[in-house]
This record gives sequence, structure tokens and C-alpha cells, in this order.
Amino acid sequence: MYEFDSRVRYSETDKDGKLTLEAILNYFQDCTLFHSEDIGYGIECLSKENKVWVLLSWQIVVERYPEFGEKIKVATIAYDFRRSFGYRNFIMYDAMGKRIAYANSVWLYMNSEKMIPIRIENNVAEIYQVEPKIDMDYADMKIAIPEVEKELCAPYTVQNHHIDTNGHVNNGQYLKMAYAALKEEVDVKQMRAEYKKSAVLGDVIQPIVYRNNEKYVVTLNGKEEKFAVIELTLRA
Repeated sequence: MYEFDSRVRYSETDKDGKLTLEAILNYFQDCTLFHSEDIGYGIECLSKENKVWVLLSWQIVVERYPEFGEKIKVATIAYDFRRSFGYRNFIMYDAMGKRIAYANSVWLYMNSEKMIPIRIENNVAEIYQVEPKIDMDYADMKIAIPEVEKELCAPYTVQNHHIDTNGHVNNGQYLKMAYAALKEEVDVKQMRAEYKKSAVLGDVIQPIVYRNNEKYVVTLNGKEEKFAVIELTLRA
């Protein structure tokens, strides 16, 4: 297990002084990047070989949102590599060592020039020191679109601040767009995200919101395709 310590910053909190879901996602994303950097398999190394890991899906469960100033520990486990796919868990602990958020994620190994999947090298599992996956209720990668009335929201044109080092909209930006599309404040117990196509600078993203009982599903659409689907399950 790879881990690092941190503290909830004011800039990461909402109006109630609690860590936001977007910030939790960013901590998990940073953790996997730190892990790769520290074992010598980071962004620069992959870039030289025209390789990149592209995120396909998130499932993040939040037991509670830590508050400003709290000490936290963030950890990740690489638990499987198959063909072109990598599988990772994440855990956020409070100062007492209690699990307060956790996640599953699926990644695709790609050639960054041709943007096609490539087979993971045989030594990658050894490099990352594969460990058993954590105990959680694993959801399917695919997110069903509810057959309910939909609501179109104001579109976004992808700007420079949406883009990460891969030249695509960062996965956390899709979550921010989904939240902005909602017309009420929500207490999210679980977030699932399915990433279908990478949006790039200048693309227009049209959010469409579906409300189905205790869940919101937000599709983030292009002209002919979906870029991402975000499912937000509300706390009872």
C-alpha cells in the first residue's frame, strides 16, 4: 500500500467547512500519481515512451466528509493488471485511522500518440507490488441512464483551465460540471463516473440531468457522443 499524510485545507472545503467530493477525488488522483512518481514510473517516464494511463471509471464512497484542519491519510492499492487494464483502490483515513472514504477505479493503458490501447508489460505488476483489493461493494463500470424526464443545462466550452497534462479535460472537471448542473445542494454518499471519450480544448459539453429517486445521473454530452456519465447517490 502506498500512502501519504495531509491535512484538510481551507481551499478544499465547502461553505460548511467540510472537504468537498471533488477534493476527495483529487486526493485520490494525486495519490496514484505520487505512487507512480516514487517508483520511477511517473508522467515523465511514460511520456518518453509515448504511454499514458487513462481513467475509465470511478466509484467513490464517502462515509463522512472531514472538516477543515483535520489530519488525513490517503492510500492506494494497485490490485490487478489485465491486458490493457489497471485496477486501483483508494482509501482516506482520519487521524484515528478510521476509513472515511474509499474508492475503486479502472484505468486503460494507451499509446499517447495513436491513442490506442496497448498491452501492459509483464513487469508492471511487480513494479507496483500488486496487493489484494479492499472490501467494498463493487459496482459495475457501466452507468444506466434512467428512463425519466431529463433537463438540459447550460453548456460549457472547454477552456485551458479544464485541461490536464494529457491534453484532455481532467476527470475532476467533469464532476465539477455535474455538480454545477444540479439545482439543489446534495449530500453525496457515492459517486460513480464512467468516462467515454476525452474532451479537448474548444469542445462544447452539454450537461443533461436525470433525477431518479435518491440518485442524480448527469450525462456530459458532445455533438454526437457522451464524454462522461456521472451518478450521484444521495445519503439517506
